[in-house]
Amino acid sequence: MQKKKLFMIFIFVSLAWIFGTNHLVDHYAPGHLAEIFENAKELFYVLVTGCFFYFYVLKSEQLTVAIEEERRLSTLINSMVDVVIFKDGQGRWIEANQFGLKLFQLEGVDYRGKKDSELAEYTEFFGDALRSCEVTDEETWKNGIVTRVEEVITNPDGTAKTFDTIKVPLFHPDGSRRGFVVIGRDITERKQVKMLLEESEQRYKSLFDYNPDIVYMIDLNGVIANLNPQFQSITGFSPEETIGRRLEHLVKKRHKEEILKAHSSVIANHKSEMFELNVKHRNGKNITLNCTSVPMVINGKIAGIIGYGKDVTQIRETEKRLRRTEKLSVVGELSASVAHEIRNPLTSLKGFVQLLKMEDEKHHLYYKIMLDELDRINHIVGELLLLAKPQKVLYKKVDIQNILSDVVSLLKTEASLYNIEIDLMSSEDQMKIECEPNQLKQLFINIIKNAIDASSQGDVVTISLDQVGENISIIIKDNGCGISNERLKRLGEPFYSSKEKGTGLGLTVSFNIVQSHNGKILFTSEQDKGTVVQIDLPIKSKHKCPADEIVSVG
Repeated sequence: MQKKKLFMIFIFVSLAWIFGTNHLVDHYAPGHLAEIFENAKELFYVLVTGCFFYFYVLKSEQLTVAIEEERRLSTLINSMVDVVIFKDGQGRWIEANQFGLKLFQLEGVDYRGKKDSELAEYTEFFGDALRSCEVTDEETWKNGIVTRVEEVITNPDGTAKTFDTIKVPLFHPDGSRRGFVVIGRDITERKQVKMLLEESEQRYKSLFDYNPDIVYMIDLNGVIANLNPQFQSITGFSPEETIGRRLEHLVKKRHKEEILKAHSSVIANHKSEMFELNVKHRNGKNITLNCTSVPMVINGKIAGIIGYGKDVTQIRETEKRLRRTEKLSVVGELSASVAHEIRNPLTSLKGFVQLLKMEDEKHHLYYKIMLDELDRINHIVGELLLLAKPQKVLYKKVDIQNILSDVVSLLKTEASLYNIEIDLMSSEDQMKIECEPNQLKQLFINIIKNAIDASSQGDVVTISLDQVGENISIIIKDNGCGISNERLKRLGEPFYSSKEKGTGLGLTVSFNIVQSHNGKILFTSEQDKGTVVQIDLPIKSKHKCPADEIVSVG
């Protein structure tokens, strides 16, 4: 419409110029100058119209470009999912995208030329938020640098949105304020995802750090990548000194092939593997770990192995004791029947041999040998009955040094026959212990007699006592032939003995006595160098005991 109007004006002005100037030339110009004026007015018309069209077209193109740029900018900022607001040097809004207008409920409001505090009057709910923005904008102006902050805006429905807001102050060369740009990105979902991720990581960390069992991670090359703190409390080694080492360097040679095979199976077959692993504690003791290894899958690919190691040392020891108890139970039932069947005819045999000995002096030596053998059989039957028949015991508070002193006195004669010395290192202080004195006497006789049998002429069997916490520790040491590792494992089994005439029942009875007193017995031996037997007995027994009753067992 504007171009059409302009065109009509141009036509009218052109016609008026042509007819008007022709009339003036015809009536007022001298004859000899008429042609010059005619050409001059036409030239003037061409110059004027040319200048007019030139400036009109140029301005029109510049305006078109400006309009196109404004349209593109508007399209760009309106297509953004961020808040975009342009302000002038006084903080008045120049341009804002639809997302920003919708956020502050300013759709349909003529926002241009108004400050945040003025626009706050148009939106009741977000009024305070807009006024707060004006305050933070002023702080950014004063700082004179680009500012990035997180702003939380509460919605009418009670939910909150978090925006990562960038505020950019613009200045003229002279330092005066030129403009202000605000760009805010909604990071609510990202913050929630980050929070969920942190919570998930915290749960994983708690499961890893506070798991009562060992948690380990191994990479595809068999290198230990991570260990939880429980590793140190179970093995005595810190995770720091173990992480980075290869798994096969930490296990015993006899388990190496089995462990490597199990872990290869986890990686190759994508399934869990369970196995038991024997490792050394830092203090030298053996630990049994029940391990479960599973594939660690990240983005659909196996990145390594994660597993759990439960300390089952006590469980395996308990199972071992239960198996021994079962054996003893079976042996006990068998012993009871066998012992009773043997003892009755044995009594008759012994009586008749004694009668024959008195009547037949000629074969006196033969009868003595027969009686000695019958006594040996009777002793074996007695040991069988000890296993088979629970004895009625009376626990008393006694000085254990008196028990040992009496046992040493009893065995000194036998030791002297083989030129073996028994050295009892007693203490001046009494070491009272609640126990069954006769059973302990039997225990010490069995252990010290074994030490004498293992010793050579001129050797010394030493016996020492010490109070360790709530226990009394008795150590019996000899320098004899020692015990092999294979025999050490089987000590205490019924009918297992390395002696030519041994029954294997003495140590079985001894183990039972220690167990009934809630104590521990430990054998340490090296072949051709001797044996050390440590017996730990609690000072206070779980059984009822008459108070302050001191007895000496003779």
